[in-house]
Amino acid sequence: MDIHCPDCQTILEQDGLQGHCPACGHHFTLAPHCPECHQSLEVLKACGAVDYFCQHGHGMISRKRVEFVPQPGT
Repeated sequence: MDIHCPDCQTILEQDGLQGHCPACGHHFTLAPHCPECHQSLEVLKACGAVDYFCQHGHGMISRKRVEFVPQPGT
C-alpha cells in the first residue's frame, strides 16, 4: 500500500517505520493505526517478530492490514 506525503501528496519512500518524500524532502515517522477504528496500535516485538495489537477491541492486526499514518519526524 502506498503512503502519500501529507504536504505534497507524493508517494513516500519507506524504510521500516520511516518515510521520506523525494519531492519536498520531508521526513516522517510512520505510525501504525488500526484499519477498523483508526486508533494507534500497540507494537509488540518478540523473537524478531513484530505484531500489532488494537487496544480498542479489535485484537491482533495483521501487518498487511495495518494503516501507516505519516507523523512529522526528524
